Amino acid sequence: MRTKAILLALLLVLGGCGANEVPVTVKPTRSEGPDVLPIKLKALSTDQCYLAPGTESPKGCQKYVTELSSAAGSVRKRRPDLAANIDALERPISVFRTTNCQDQAAPGGPCGQALGDMASALTSVKSLVGG
Repeated sequence: MRTKAILLALLLVLGGCGANEVPVTVKPTRSEGPDVLPIKLKALSTDQCYLAPGTESPKGCQKYVTELSSAAGSVRKRRPDLAANIDALERPISVFRTTNCQDQAAPGGPCGQALGDMASALTSVKSLVGG
């Protein structure tokens, strides 16, 4: 019985600890890491759709075009001074999409030209961003 009384008293004492404390909110800090934009542009420039745009199947380049479009948006957001270069990159992306190149299996034609124009524009943007 004495043990139960001691345990009950201990629980009451411990239960009251911290009851009047204000919770502390910790805000995460953003650590500065390496700039991933040049890394992404470099990775895109190793894709076969970049390296051999005239011989690749446009249908197989859909993921590359999507990633390139995303990278173009990131560059536009972070480097507004490169707006003209990004416009030059986004034009062939738009042609690729409006011409339904994602459905074209045969290389060449307007889709191959759009891929070639993307490669040229990517080379320019990559050199200016430092990728």
